[in-house]
Formats: sequence, C-alpha cells, structure tokens
Amino acid sequence: MSAETTRQERFVRLAIVLSGAALALAVGWVLFVFVPSGNGARLLGVLLAVVLAVVGARVGARIAASRVSTYDVAAVSVEGPITRDGSGGRLPTRNSGKSADDVVETIENADDDGDARALLVELNTPGGQVVPSEDIRLAAERFDGPTVAYATDTCASGGYWIASGCDDFYAREGSVIGSIGVVGSRPNASDLLERVGVSYEQFTAGEYKDAGVPLKEIGDDERAYLQGIVDDYYEQFVDRVAAGRDIEPQTIRDTEARVFLGTEARDRGLVDAIGTREDAEEHLADELGTESVTVEAFEPQRGVAERLRGGATHTAFALGAGIASVLGTEEDGEFEFRV
Repeated sequence: MSAETTRQERFVRLAIVLSGAALALAVGWVLFVFVPSGNGARLLGVLLAVVLAVVGARVGARIAASRVSTYDVAAVSVEGPITRDGSGGRLPTRNSGKSADDVVETIENADDDGDARALLVELNTPGGQVVPSEDIRLAAERFDGPTVAYATDTCASGGYWIASGCDDFYAREGSVIGSIGVVGSRPNASDLLERVGVSYEQFTAGEYKDAGVPLKEIGDDERAYLQGIVDDYYEQFVDRVAAGRDIEPQTIRDTEARVFLGTEARDRGLVDAIGTREDAEEHLADELGTESVTVEAFEPQRGVAERLRGGATHTAFALGAGIASVLGTEEDGEFEFRV
C-alpha cells in the first residue's frame, strides 16, 4: 500500500465521517432549532442537534470503516503449547495459549476478509499436539495469498510443523528453531503400586486396548506397538516439512530433532531469512507489489456468553487438574504423543 493510497483512503474516511455529521446536524437543526419557537426551546434544540451530529459522526465512522480498507495484511499469532482446547497441558501451572480451533477459525476469517491480501503467522511456541498442529498448518497453507511465518523466541516441533505450511519463514538470530521430532511418553507407576500392595486388573477386548496404561509393566510387544505409532507420526512430520520447505527428507532426518539458533537454521535451509517483523512485512509488500503494508491483528471472534463459558471452563479445569494431581487418575498417565 503506497503512501499516496494511504492518504487518499484517510481523506475518504474523513469525508464520510464529516458528511455523516453534517447531515445529522442539518436534520437536527431543522427539527430542534428551526421549527421550535421560544429561546428555551431553541437552546434545547441546539443541544439536541449537536448530540445528533455526534451520533451521525459515529455512524459515518462505522460506514467508513466498512467501505474503506485500512489494512492489507492479517496477522495471526500462535503462542504457548499447541492444544485442541488451549489448556496448555494437563496441569493448570503450565502456560496456556489459544486453542488450535480458534487459530484455525481466525486464519479462515482472515482468508474470507476481502481486505486481507496476505497473512503473517507469528510463532512463539515449543510445540504441542500432533493433529492440532496439522490443522493450523493446513489453514495457513490454504490461505489465498502470500503467507509468511515469523518466529520470535521459539518455533520448535509443532510450531515448525505449522511454519512449513507458509510460503516463507523469517526468524531472529537468537530464535530457537527445529526439534523436528515426535515424543511418546507415559509414566510407569507399576513398581509404586507393588510397594504399596495395589495390583492392576482391567478387562479389555483387543490385545492392545490398554497399551500405555501406567499401572502395569509394559511388555516388549506393547513397546514396539507404541514406538511404531511414534515412528509413523515422525514420517508424517518429515513429509510435511520436506514438501512445505522443499527440503530433502534425509536432510531433515539428519537434524536428529535438534534445535538450532536462527542463523544456523537459515544455513541449513530450515528458515528463509533472518530479520525482524519489519523485514517480514517488507517482504510481504514486495509480494503484493506495494511500497509498504498495513498489518491488522486478527483475533478469535467470541461473544460475551462464550467468553464467560470459556473462563468457567478453564477455572473448572484448573480445579479438576489440581485435585487429580493429588489423587492421581488413570487418565493422567495415558500415553501421550507430542511434536
């Protein structure tokens, strides 16, 4: 968006606002000042006319905002652990972020917005759950226009999975980039139960139905089965990155899921350029063929009732997780896959 275009749009917006105010003032003057008789009535009429002019100006401002674009790039942020519900993990002490579904919806809203011609995905995340990360990557990949991923402090694992869905990837020199790998974890409480005289007994249909349950010792077959799932997720991760970043799969495997600072990540082809957010915006301006861009932060659209429900849900989750951490439940120890 050139400086001349920006000035023109501001002029049009101001003209619409002033026109709304002038029209409302004229109507108010006729109704409340010209028609009434008597000094008192006219004084009150002047006040009412001014009030109507203010209302007209506000209406004009809303019309101007809907008619005249003030931005051409939508910015969507992904911060904290990536989870389906944004809880940040099983324990309330862990930092929470936006839910993956909210991020996907926000990107889709930006795609549907006629003014947002490009997308800036800001990433500061250590990773998280596999499928939610893939959902966000797909949303970024489907955006109709240039897309840039921009990493601040950390873009690891699931965050990198998301970045691979963007056209270009910018990072800072000190950004932590990579960790292209998968973790499958489970606690093992079988020894503890044996020491306190508690035995585990569960009835299942299907040999591997209770695979990964921490209350029993894991067998070799079960370990191989769970490792196979981890390996399959890893191959998916490698395939997504190889396709999105145009990197040989073996080059990705050779990283051995290590993390790299921004400069080395660039040298390895994991990011395209080192720079600030302003550099990423200049790149988008080049992609759009304009002198500069105006960025608008897009956030999930929620009503008051939904926000209240969300707050109550997180409060209940924190309380329940606190109780569970003391009492312990089987669900707390389920086998968990993370990227």
